[in-house]
Amino acid sequence: MLKADVYNIKGEVVDTMSLNEDVFGVEVSESAIHSAVVQYLANARQGTQSAKTRAEVVGGKAKPFRQKGTGRARQGSSVGPHQIGGGVAFAPKPRSYRFSLNKKQKRLALKSALSQKFGSGSFIILDSLKMDEVKTKKFVEILNNIKVDTSCLVVLAKKDDVIVKSARNLPNVATALTNTINVYDILKYDKFVVTKEAVEKIQEVYA
Repeated sequence: MLKADVYNIKGEVVDTMSLNEDVFGVEVSESAIHSAVVQYLANARQGTQSAKTRAEVVGGKAKPFRQKGTGRARQGSSVGPHQIGGGVAFAPKPRSYRFSLNKKQKRLALKSALSQKFGSGSFIILDSLKMDEVKTKKFVEILNNIKVDTSCLVVLAKKDDVIVKSARNLPNVATALTNTINVYDILKYDKFVVTKEAVEKIQEVYA
């Protein structure tokens, strides 16, 4: 079993926690992580781009000028792709970029991302994270106490509007629940801050 220090919001070590090696100590699979990130970005695409083909551009039924005698190359239509104002060759049309990964690959990617964070020392466990009122300044103080001066992802076991609202004005901080974390966000932020209760939930689901 892996061991990790547990901090309070003052930045003091108050306990140690055993972590499951099957979740936080697996061999990192870069290929699984890559596939998960590509899928996340692909699924986020709107796919609404559209342009007109030559069949959809108005006009083009008659020859723009006579076949011979003008000194110009012959043209049969004014809406060809090579014409100004003509249609687009192989024009993009609305489509879905979504694709799926199998469950085993998804789990491996998430475990790899978590193991990478733990192995790099960017994994911080808090005994609890509670605030009495919505106060961004107070939340910044907590981050400073645990020596988080870069971007971070804060993971909670259950929704806490006070924490979410206190953190959402900070451009480099994001919050998530244990059932909404994804590989892209884990890798995007430098630090992974998680409550002890959330760690237990993650281990329960992915062990």
